[in-house]
Amino acid sequence: MAAGQFTPEPSGKDCTEKAGGWGTKSTVYDYIWKGDLDQSNYPEDACTPRYHGNAQIDNLRVNTGISGAGIVDITGNITSTGTITGNIINAVSSVNATVKAFNIPHPTKEGKRLVHGCLEGPENGVYVRGHLKNNNKIELPDYWAGLVDPESITVSLTQIGSTQDLIVEKIEWGRTVLIKSGNASAIDCYYMINATRKDVAPLQVEQDG
Repeated sequence: MAAGQFTPEPSGKDCTEKAGGWGTKSTVYDYIWKGDLDQSNYPEDACTPRYHGNAQIDNLRVNTGISGAGIVDITGNITSTGTITGNIINAVSSVNATVKAFNIPHPTKEGKRLVHGCLEGPENGVYVRGHLKNNNKIELPDYWAGLVDPESITVSLTQIGSTQDLIVEKIEWGRTVLIKSGNASAIDCYYMINATRKDVAPLQVEQDG
């Protein structure tokens, strides 16, 4: 037989592909082995059998679940009708092709779901917000010292009850925001403070398609 030729199957042998599977379901997580003999019966002069440490497949359907401690590295799209949990790093999410959103069970209406769009911006940003009353200091979270660029901090104030002529006097060491009233009123306001994260690379806002 010339190299590269196939040996015809014996007459009457059915080698067509069969659907499904049979037998007792195994509960052992093990490698897929490319062999048909146990090790004790394997010929000593035969080539060492191989098992699948790496695999490639065009389509994969999982009926129950995928578990493990490795990394999922996908350059295409991930589509889910359920919930994705865990750490998602450097992800670009797309819902309806152009927006990002989340879809959760409705908290007050049975049988309904709640869909919200996500606020977008050209940065990896964080925020804190709250209510400041009879005080002129907003203490920023301790972890902001290692998380944000202090030069990126911005402060928005909303006066409550009366005009107070509120001013951001200064931001000390990226940790404390000092507020003062230009007309000496008692301070009563809501605040929103935003900053850009410094622990990750800046976003490349415009990219080649």
